[in-house]
Amino acid sequence: MPLYQRTYSWTEKQLAQLWDDILEQAELVESGDKRSTHFLGSVVLAPSPLNEPTFPRWLVVDGQQRLTTLSLALAAIRDHVADSEPDEAERVDEEYLINKRRKGADRFRLLPTQADRPQYAAHILATPADQAAGDRVAAAYRFFRRKLVEANDPASPEDVFRIEQAITSRLTLVAVTAERGDNVHRIFESLNNTGLKLSQADLLRNYLFMRLPDRGELVYETYWLPLQDSLTNDELEQLMWLRLVLDGDDRVRRQDLYAAQQHRFERADADEDGIEAYIKELHRSCAHFRRILNPELESDAEVRACLRRLDAWQAAVTHPAVMLLFDRRERGELNAADMARALAYIESFLVRRMICRVPTNNLNRIFQAVPAQLPRGVPVAEGLHQLLSAENRFWPDDRELREKIRSAPFYQYGRWHQRKLVLQRLEESYGHPEPVDFAAAQLTIEHVMPQSPGEEWLRMLEEDAEPGETGDELHSRLQHTLGNLTLTAVNSELSNHPFERKQDLLRGSHLEMNRRIAATERWGAREILARADEIADLAVRLWPAPLTGAGRAERSRDWNMAHQVLAALPHGTWTSYGDLAAFIGSGAQAVGNHLAGTAGIVNAHRVLTSEGKVSGGFRWVSPDEEGTDVRARLRADGVHFTATGAADPAQRLTSDDLALLVSGTDGEDTSTPPSEAEADSSSRQQEAATAPLLLNSGSGEETRSERFFRQLSADDSVETVEAVRTLLAHWQDEGGWVGHGAGQVTTSAFLMLGKAGLPGQGIWPLTLYPGTGRGGTAEVVFQHLATREPFTERARRAEFLARLNALDGVDIPEGKLELRPGFRLSLLTVSGNQRLLHETLTWFRQQWDERSPR
Repeated sequence: MPLYQRTYSWTEKQLAQLWDDILEQAELVESGDKRSTHFLGSVVLAPSPLNEPTFPRWLVVDGQQRLTTLSLALAAIRDHVADSEPDEAERVDEEYLINKRRKGADRFRLLPTQADRPQYAAHILATPADQAAGDRVAAAYRFFRRKLVEANDPASPEDVFRIEQAITSRLTLVAVTAERGDNVHRIFESLNNTGLKLSQADLLRNYLFMRLPDRGELVYETYWLPLQDSLTNDELEQLMWLRLVLDGDDRVRRQDLYAAQQHRFERADADEDGIEAYIKELHRSCAHFRRILNPELESDAEVRACLRRLDAWQAAVTHPAVMLLFDRRERGELNAADMARALAYIESFLVRRMICRVPTNNLNRIFQAVPAQLPRGVPVAEGLHQLLSAENRFWPDDRELREKIRSAPFYQYGRWHQRKLVLQRLEESYGHPEPVDFAAAQLTIEHVMPQSPGEEWLRMLEEDAEPGETGDELHSRLQHTLGNLTLTAVNSELSNHPFERKQDLLRGSHLEMNRRIAATERWGAREILARADEIADLAVRLWPAPLTGAGRAERSRDWNMAHQVLAALPHGTWTSYGDLAAFIGSGAQAVGNHLAGTAGIVNAHRVLTSEGKVSGGFRWVSPDEEGTDVRARLRADGVHFTATGAADPAQRLTSDDLALLVSGTDGEDTSTPPSEAEADSSSRQQEAATAPLLLNSGSGEETRSERFFRQLSADDSVETVEAVRTLLAHWQDEGGWVGHGAGQVTTSAFLMLGKAGLPGQGIWPLTLYPGTGRGGTAEVVFQHLATREPFTERARRAEFLARLNALDGVDIPEGKLELRPGFRLSLLTVSGNQRLLHETLTWFRQQWDERSPR
């Protein structure tokens, strides 16, 4: 790569898109389908001044991000199979990554720009390296290691060598090779300066009407124009794709819609009759598709209720199956009651998998295959039930559902609106004579036993803890399980108060589930597990089970989640057996046994006891690592040790950190800034535009700012509250604005820069939260900053960290540059800290101004 090239900059968004394309091509490899490859674009090469006849070299003018990414993916494949198939690992290395007989820089098939070379070289040569620079390279490598572990999931198995073949033979590039003297930058500009592209629907529409020279005008006015008027262009494209799937093409991708439909017409030698028939079929199907998009158009009440729930779940992946049901109902093959039953199977399939933490990465394939695989000679609803119950579909049975409701951290999996819908459906199942209007109620998820328990809670938990288990460990194990969660409109009032105070508030709730919780005398492990069993009884009745005989592999799925999160551990971090167990809903002993007996687990040595010590039962499983000093390996991974020989507790990742590390958070919190949240934008903008701290709106209604300071005052000293007011005033003096979250658990204050009200246009360094019994916190959003210029550069985030760590009492480890660590707002009252934080935020704003003009 030439010196002038920017550093490697792909984020997880681009990596995830590429990975999806790779998996699609791997499926085509498996099926033997040779029709299509995936086009990655062009690579512009120029002769290198160092070129030799026997060793040709080229400068990469355009394409370095893709080439670097693919090389890192192949390095991850090599390392993934290194223990089990060392010969294959060596083959991948020598075919794609290195020049075996060369030394120095010439040893690398690809040589990135200078800033990225240390990290890239470390991963290609499989040697540890300091991750202070080139962190995007390290993050990309970790991404592929994690995804390869995920691909081992029995719910979605992918052979690693099919993935290799997809990368090396099914991802195609056009190489534009310049001659000496050519203006390579002009070539680059012409390739990348493209206008607005036509959509797949645009291309197919143009093709169709070019094939209708005689009837085009009549067909357009009669069928196409009504169709086009009733759907957006995106929805029309979805409908065109669905018609292909319903006709049995269960592997067509939406981005290949035009080519696939054109191929079908040409293969069938379609004339004007055939083209017109296709457009009539789209017109007929449109009525069904509109009912899916807007369930209120459905006349049958039971079917309408099922469609509403799928729509609220945002279950677009199920559209092929639901469209099939509409088609079969129109043909008279099932009535409304049968259709509602079939929709209930689909809902159960989604909900049970979500509760049991089955990965969603194969849902597209499952539902896209329904039209082609639905059993013949069986009533439609029964056939769908049978198809979804197949062994490789992983629809959890009653036993697994009950187990996961008791043990799995429900709050940390799935999307927040899906978790809320599960609790809402459970509440509705009580059949209360005066049910809650969920559409109007502002209900959010509440932890009955709080996430930040006070001493009174911990004392009670100590009474319930199993032998060898602390109250903190029991809390970590049960806090996010379904038995400890409910819905309420008074989250902030409930907060982390003792159970006796929560009882009074829950007793007055209109929700039956809350009145049942309030009727208990205490709220410890026994009560949480008893409620979990009650919920399990409801869930088994609400969501039908698969047919008996379906295979179960929940244990391997759980371990797969553990393997994924261990592969994603950032440099300079460790976790404990208890934290990992809480993350997957297992026990610490089971985790230890699994790690001790399973080869090939990335970063298994970074799982320590809760005291930060290497477990006495730890053993290297790989023969290549036998005899390796564990502490030396940990030091090479950036883990520090205290004077007592324990791993630095500041570098420990809790179960909550692990959940955030793998999938981010979309939970019941306010970590999303107000311009991107579900908060009412007009309310937020009004608050952002009014007087500095919005102390009183004058309307008689409490503003979010007022609520924030009321909650802050309830748990922090007067001095801390005044320090926060001063901090927010300073931020506004610096040209920032203060937004407040919707208050789903507590409210929050975001220190925002950028365009108010436009999603994705802003940046924020800190989010302030009122206390939950242990004082308010300032959350440092490194995870967010990693996707916003100019803080995509790790060095700049590291400088921000260093400036924050200069505050007395703040000591955030470098390993948490991938996460969202925090510090207590009470530290602002320490002498000199407020000045240092103001200076740091002024520096932050200057960095933003330099790279992103207002």
